Amino acid sequence: MKRTLLLVILIVGFVALSLSTAIYAGDKVSDVIKMENAAYDKHEKSIVEFTHKKHIEDYKIGCGECHHDANGKPLNDLKAGDNVSGCIECHKIASKAPREPKLSEKEQLQYHAEAIHQNCIDCHKKFKKETGNKEVPTSCAKCHIK
Repeated sequence: MKRTLLLVILIVGFVALSLSTAIYAGDKVSDVIKMENAAYDKHEKSIVEFTHKKHIEDYKIGCGECHHDANGKPLNDLKAGDNVSGCIECHKIASKAPREPKLSEKEQLQYHAEAIHQNCIDCHKKFKKETGNKEVPTSCAKCHIK
């Protein structure tokens, strides 16, 4: 009887531990994300490493500043661990937009690299202007470190 009770307690404890670990893992977002995508045959520049922690904690940027819906509206209700689509799921052309012919902004945003660059660079320029922080990268080489 005591062995059965002990076995039941051990099983219940193991299940509770497993569930709590799974729940925690589901809410955890990787801090450093390498902005690379298998859709590209090769990358022309080095891969940017984005840090959630720095942007969220140091710069007080909400998820909706980067993540948006199909209409470009910020997803302000996101929280760590929520499922989000990768940029390439909507911005499907895995390259930079051609310079000729001249494309509209909507046409340019079909290109994955253009969408990411516009999202990041526009935010960096705005932050730099608002804060006067000269450390904010706004050129290619500052983010695409060799």
